[in-house]
Amino acid sequence: MIVKILAPSSGFTGVSYNTRKIDRNKGELMKTANFGPLQGLGQLKPKDYINYLTALSALNRNVRLPQFHAVISGKGRSYDKTTLTGIAESWLKEMGYGDQPYLIVYHKDTGNNHVHIVTSRVGHDGKKISSAYEHVRAQRTISKVLGYEMAMQYQFSTRAQFFMILESKGFPGTDPNEQQIRAKIDNYKPDKKIAADIAALLRQNRHLPGLDLFLKENHDIELLFHAAAGKQPYGYSIIDHRNLIVFKGSEVLPLKELLHSQGGNIYGPKNESERLTMTNDVAAQTPVYIGQVSIADDVDDQQIHGMRRKRQKKARTNTR
Repeated sequence: MIVKILAPSSGFTGVSYNTRKIDRNKGELMKTANFGPLQGLGQLKPKDYINYLTALSALNRNVRLPQFHAVISGKGRSYDKTTLTGIAESWLKEMGYGDQPYLIVYHKDTGNNHVHIVTSRVGHDGKKISSAYEHVRAQRTISKVLGYEMAMQYQFSTRAQFFMILESKGFPGTDPNEQQIRAKIDNYKPDKKIAADIAALLRQNRHLPGLDLFLKENHDIELLFHAAAGKQPYGYSIIDHRNLIVFKGSEVLPLKELLHSQGGNIYGPKNESERLTMTNDVAAQTPVYIGQVSIADDVDDQQIHGMRRKRQKKARTNTR
């Protein structure tokens, strides 16, 4: 993802530029925020926003170029307009503009979906919003907002595991730095001590109904199973958020052994109410309920190669 802060200007030409895009059906006003009573008035014109931003900027005459105009762009159509808007809001907050009046306009007239942001560099208290190292901060901040900064703190052995970390924490990133991920993967070494501790934990508690909920709430560990719709799982992954490491299930405990006490059923209830009812029913012999992950390409090598060899009647070997 690319963030570009455009050159500041004395007037709020960014408002006019973006509203013209809207008028030509090449843009869409996604959000306006913090314009006070102005937002309670019905249909607003571009001049209304410009006047408000100009009046706010007049609180500090020393800021001669008060317009803050930035663009956040994803690669191709990798981010939709709603996701881009959410990213822009989080980015503005991290950059110190969260309480500023701003407009976010989505543009759909290029090969890359992107949003424009327009606001003032002068705050409601008359002080200038810090612009120190803002171009450097802009890139670091977008990495934080997308979750890349957080996910890179983990140890992982596949690209899919990196995205599992992002998804587990609710971050929207889809276009990380591939070289950084490759370097992280190349340096991965499974921590046998942690793996052994988790294996012991699983063996000790695998009979519990709601095992996944127990692990997450008490040990900050997530179990993610990989399976085609309606099929039994062919592998699983473990995210240890406390120790910041992701394991392939086979590095910790064979899938067959883990599911032995669960009747092989790892699919969760349809909603949280059903889940709580099931996991709180201690008397019932309820199988563990583990949510499915949408990223299914992190297949344990032994599992997937084993299935293929079985179909092809070939001997099983470790290709890693």
